[in-house]
Amino acid sequence: MGRNSRKLLFTGLFIICSIYSFSQPVFTRNFPDTLNTKRLKTVAGVTIGAYVAGITFLNYVYYHDVERVPFHLHNDIKGHLQMDKFGHAYTAYQQSAIMYYALRWAGVDKTRALIFGGSAGFIFQAPIEIFDGIYKGWGFSWGDIAANAFGALLFTGQEAIFNDQIFLMKFSYTPSKYGGLHYSTGNNEFESFFKDYNAHTYWFSGGINKLTGSKFFPDWLNIAFGYSINGVIQKFENPTVYLGEPFPEFERTRQYLFSLDVNFTKIPTNKKWLQKLFYALNLIKIPFPALEYNKVDKFVIRPIYF
Repeated sequence: MGRNSRKLLFTGLFIICSIYSFSQPVFTRNFPDTLNTKRLKTVAGVTIGAYVAGITFLNYVYYHDVERVPFHLHNDIKGHLQMDKFGHAYTAYQQSAIMYYALRWAGVDKTRALIFGGSAGFIFQAPIEIFDGIYKGWGFSWGDIAANAFGALLFTGQEAIFNDQIFLMKFSYTPSKYGGLHYSTGNNEFESFFKDYNAHTYWFSGGINKLTGSKFFPDWLNIAFGYSINGVIQKFENPTVYLGEPFPEFERTRQYLFSLDVNFTKIPTNKKWLQKLFYALNLIKIPFPALEYNKVDKFVIRPIYF
């Protein structure tokens, strides 16, 4: 299991535990004016439970057979052409969003919710970075810390200034041809979902009307700017030999994408079950045609990209 899989574990725990209770305020933004202690206890219980479960997994399952070493640093800013850093930012963004809306749902005022909820994405990732610094094979990464801070601040800053999310951070996944070729990209489809960064795309998805000041387009229609990579097998450079055989050469490239997207929280609905479904769908980029640029093929039109 790779570093991003641990981030997805934390995010998944919070999403699964909170999506049923905390989704409606994201749509209506009708937050209670007074503190609801029963709801606040629910938020605290869910948060503590998920956090303890995650820390327990890391400390007693993931690291239990890894040699402990003196605290050390690891400069991995160039690794995987920064795709891992986008994963950190995305996870921190989503965790901050979940905790902020959960606190607002419980009646916590905006300022306190921004302070305690908005910083959650950074705080929840901190133990992972510290653990990495004291176990062999990893190391404390300032690049990871910066990416975590960026994700949390992206959510908190927009909420503080605009009382809305002008740009959402989203994720999309399509299996690549590199999955299964090397242990670094996964030995099966499940492992490849976590390990094969070529299959990941991270997006900044913004409302067209919000960005242009226009009222012509529906409020739910977004434009999206994506980043992905291609031909990246290992972190810093690709292998030349694998299992005693010459390994194929792949050019490591960045991919920049432009597409359309949907902000489901802007679609009016009074059905609570649909609000909860829309809340979950808003975590991912919806398939649309896309324009891609990379240094090998230059501009490429993708009829459907996900």
